[in-house]
Amino acid sequence: MFTPQGPTLRELAVQALSSTMRGYDLLAPKFDRTPYRTPDRVLDAVTRAVRPLGPFDRGLDVCCGTGAGVGVLSGLCRERVTGVDFSAGMLAVAQAAQAARAAQTRAARTGPDGGPVVDWVRADALALPFAPVFDVALSLGAFGHFLPRERPELFRQVYASLRPGGRFVFPVGAPPPVGSRAYWSLLGFDAAMRVRNALWRPPFVMYYRTFRLPDVVEDLGRTGFSVRLIPLTALGRGPDGSPRARLVVATRR
Repeated sequence: MFTPQGPTLRELAVQALSSTMRGYDLLAPKFDRTPYRTPDRVLDAVTRAVRPLGPFDRGLDVCCGTGAGVGVLSGLCRERVTGVDFSAGMLAVAQAAQAARAAQTRAARTGPDGGPVVDWVRADALALPFAPVFDVALSLGAFGHFLPRERPELFRQVYASLRPGGRFVFPVGAPPPVGSRAYWSLLGFDAAMRVRNALWRPPFVMYYRTFRLPDVVEDLGRTGFSVRLIPLTALGRGPDGSPRARLVVATRR
């Protein structure tokens, strides 16, 4: 992270002492140069797993950030892709990057088909302003920003934005083995965030260990989704042979 292109230690400190929204507004210009951006190999694995579930006309990237998920959906949807986020800074970066890609595509394209229309909407994921028109909704790396008590409402909002039969898809990584270096790192990060939020206002909500797959599947079912899991084998397997990540496919009944 501490490279000439990435945020400095001071910038990260200012972000960490801001609200969640303000922190991401500040980080937005350098976000894609941090480890927080979803890696390309994850984007590729999700794309390959979601494509057979289509075809899709309209897609929604929930908590789109700088638009990595919009890029995935643009290759899967035929008509329209919408990215929604509550950070104006992240949306501005996403929109600028998409406009630059579109200009390059038009310059190189010889046919009339320019891909789906892309929209950007600023809104809270807990109050999505959409009718049930989307065939697929995707979210990448955003669930740590929602407390467990907020998760049912988040799922209800996505459910209400999907047409009947629409899919809500997102990857979930397997928890690290107890006692491993990754286990202690995530435990330490969450503990530090809890202390920070107990002592400092406004809160910055970002936790790694609150999105447990069994709880998530239960909340999705209570919302009205039917749920299945697809192993993302391209992302590897653990020592016991189980996949390191799965794609959650929640279908609106």
